[in-house]
Amino acid sequence: MGSLIQLKGAAMLNLTTDCQAWAAELPGLYLDVFTASEGEAEGRAVAALVVELLQSTPKCDLMGALALDGDVLAGCILFSRLSYDQDPRQVFLMSPVAVRTDRQKSGIGQKLIRYGLEELRQKGISFAVTYGDPAYYEKTGFQPITIAFAQPPLPLSMPHGWLGQSLNDEDAPLAGPSRCVQAFNKPELW
Repeated sequence: MGSLIQLKGAAMLNLTTDCQAWAAELPGLYLDVFTASEGEAEGRAVAALVVELLQSTPKCDLMGALALDGDVLAGCILFSRLSYDQDPRQVFLMSPVAVRTDRQKSGIGQKLIRYGLEELRQKGISFAVTYGDPAYYEKTGFQPITIAFAQPPLPLSMPHGWLGQSLNDEDAPLAGPSRCVQAFNKPELW
């Protein structure tokens, strides 16, 4: 495999030819990655989430970026809209993130996250949130946030994993309750 990772996307997956060509491979990538790290049940659940995100999310509410190593899909990151009806800022949820198991610990994930966040920033998105391992995501600028700062759409099973970052240097709390896209509207995901 080559050492150069070409990042593609961070445009709406449904509209970007490069991403659309890879869409059929994305569930398999997530299945493999999450099965290896979290077990078969989690792998199947995340792969099903990716299928539902790609099939049910309106084009304007889903963005993604791919890491390609030549003609091999090395990683993917998806962003879906998180709506705060009482707040004018645009917010996206970064999830899920996957890097092929044989390419992990090589910096691809962090490059992919930084690339995706910069693309969101360029599109005028104000804030990004994620729900995961603080030790990993803090390396790319995410910081722990409280549910008072940014109310999640559903109760969190691990509130310490609720993380966010301003993409425009405005650090005011997000106003009101939030709504996620249909694929994430499941209590077991939170």
